[in-house]
Formats: sequence, structure tokens, C-alpha cells
Amino acid sequence: MNDDGWSVVSTTSLMLCLVAGWMAAQMLYLGGLAQDRSQDALYQEFRGELAAATAPIGPVTPLGEPVATLSIPHIGVDQVVVEGTASGDLLTGPGHLRDTVLPGQLGTSAVFGRARTYGAPFARLGELVEGDQVNVTTAQGTKRFRVIGVRRAGDPLPQPRPEGAARLVLVSGEATGGKIPSLSPGGVVYVDAEADEAFDTPAGLPRAVPDPEQAMGTESGAAMPLLTLCLGLLLALTFGVIAARQRFGAALVWVVATPVVLAVAWLTTDVVMRLLPNLM
Repeated sequence: MNDDGWSVVSTTSLMLCLVAGWMAAQMLYLGGLAQDRSQDALYQEFRGELAAATAPIGPVTPLGEPVATLSIPHIGVDQVVVEGTASGDLLTGPGHLRDTVLPGQLGTSAVFGRARTYGAPFARLGELVEGDQVNVTTAQGTKRFRVIGVRRAGDPLPQPRPEGAARLVLVSGEATGGKIPSLSPGGVVYVDAEADEAFDTPAGLPRAVPDPEQAMGTESGAAMPLLTLCLGLLLALTFGVIAARQRFGAALVWVVATPVVLAVAWLTTDVVMRLLPNLM
């Protein structure tokens, strides 16, 4: 193989290794840093809205807006809940299922969270037991919920919600893999919790949400055009590096190109996450 052919093979192989390695690291570890940064911004935004009495109370809230804070002392969860449960919404933190009431309101509210990736805020959800405490703060005030059960596929549903009570259902995937998390799809775990008294519920809830916002939903339709664009950018970068190596030293080219490749790989990973189940 001549020098030009070796340059093409080595550049392509290194690009593949860089992108694949970065994507895995970002999904399982580095994405948590982005999620922490998003949570800090959401907390500041929501605290300001609470102080100004402008925080949402439903029934319709823009996607991605903070709607509540959620604290589960037993498993160390302290998160801001956003509106929406599609894969993209859950990159920043737990999300509220839009066709349910807000947490603490009269009725049943559902909150989804990731179990393995981007901070995995609900990784330990299955460790909760009856009697554990769940605290929620919204524009209407604070409610203390008590866990009444943990269930999985095939388990019986809880008893009907008592009149006047607020029910909260926390939903996530089963976290597997021990110290090295697994990205393989697993089952769904549900934690049911209740508060004896509830806030008033505004009328006008959506009757249903699209499939991408259901448990284990994906955003394949919306994400594919973005993924095509990202892959095109990576391909163009590969050709650019190959061409640059014909004129400059390999070390210099990679010093300049690597930060750009990783930036595009970060964007690509965010898009790929939308193609994966929202509870992973």
C-alpha cells in the first residue's frame, strides 16, 4: 500500500475510533456534566419564576420549561423536572408526562427519568421501598409524597387513588451492568407514591401525547434529518483531514482537527440519543 492509501486508511480508522469512543463516553459519563450544567440553569430559572409568581401550573406548558423540583432523599435525587418526556427533553433532566396533571395536583402525575445516560438521575429508582419520601415543589407549593409500591411489567396495578389525594408515578428503565452501565434496552420500573391532600387542577389537559413521549419512546422521525447532517459533517471532516495530511505533518493536522471532530461528535451524540429509548 502506498503512502496515500495508508493515509486514507489510518485517518478513517482514527476518525472512527475518536467518534465511537467519544459517543460511548458521552452517553455514559460526559453527558452527566452537560446534564448538571442544564440542571443548574433550570434551577435558577425556576427559582426566579417562583419568586415572581410566574411558574407554570398547567394544563399546557411549553416543552422544556421547568415545572417542578423533585427530591428523593433515600436515593440522593435532587432534580428540576421539565415539561415533556421525549428523548430530547430528558437530556436535561426528568420530564413531566404532558397528558397527566402536574405533580401534587388532584389526580395522577407521571415523571420520567433516564436510568443509564446523561446523569442517569433515576438509576436507583428501583431501590425505593414502601414508606420512602418524595418531595415535590411547584408553583402551587410543596407536597410530600409517600412511596406505596414499586412495580415492573406484569405486577398488579396499585389500588385506586383515594378521593382528594395526589398520586405521583416515577418511571424509568431498569439500570443494569453494575459499575459499567449497559446501553441495552431493558424493562421499565414504576414507583407509585401518594400525598393525602392535593392542589387544585386546571382544566384542559391534553388527551394524549405522541408515541415518542411514551415510556421507551424514540424520536426517529424528527432526529433522522439532523443525524444525516451530522454524519455529513463528520465525512467532510474526514476528507479534510486526509487532504491536509498530504501537505502538513500528521501530528499538526490532528492537533488542529481533534477538537473540531470532538465538537461534531458531541453534537452527533445528542442527536443519536433522540433515536434511543427515552428512559435509557
